[in-house]
Amino acid sequence: MDTSSDPTLDTKTPKRKHASRSRREAAYLEIRRMALEAEFPFWQRLPEEGISEQLGVSRTPVREAFARLDADGILSRYDDGGYYVAEPNLIDLRDLYELRLTLELRGILRASEEGVVHDSEILQGLRGEWLQIQQAPPPPDGSFIELDESFHVGLSRASGNLVITETLESVNIRIRPVRMHDFLDAERIEISIVEHLEILDAVIAGQIESAAELLARHIGISLDVVEERAARAMTRMMRLRSRRR
Repeated sequence: MDTSSDPTLDTKTPKRKHASRSRREAAYLEIRRMALEAEFPFWQRLPEEGISEQLGVSRTPVREAFARLDADGILSRYDDGGYYVAEPNLIDLRDLYELRLTLELRGILRASEEGVVHDSEILQGLRGEWLQIQQAPPPPDGSFIELDESFHVGLSRASGNLVITETLESVNIRIRPVRMHDFLDAERIEISIVEHLEILDAVIAGQIESAAELLARHIGISLDVVEERAARAMTRMMRLRSRRR
């Protein structure tokens, strides 16, 4: 049947929907980058119209980005509906990192106990995935956080204790807004990828103690970087706010 002349069939609709999704995602990623890199001052209402003009999009993608970033913990919402950059919580960060390390080490070290082995299928799948990521790393816009969390959760899941994994996921949610500061330059992403593969190779080879040491160092370095960069971003935003008064 010839549908080329049927006015009810809009062949451009899928393209329009894809373009709309692309604009929304691009706006979300760019506003997230701007917030993490301290381009907005603390406690100041974000200018919806100004940002939409700067990004060359309508106000709708900007509003949607604000709502997503509020859910991410990067922005906060005023009672009247406006948004501002949320202050990173550095007070509980070390305690949460300690809990994260305890959970992840326990997952790895379970394999040193009699009768406990890691799921080789999960481990090999992770390794293949991360070799591909190494060939084409994501841009340093904070989006690497999703990949990083999926690695650590996958490694924990391979240990076989799903309660540990569920607890780790809840910790990840709490520290995610601050941890994004760890992935704002290409070098840190490249280093993290290499470290992930080193940890995986040690676990796959049955070198459990070595894998635990590699993991502890990996998480410790991440904490140091996150604290330094988040504190630096806070200082920049405070200075920016004082200059705009």
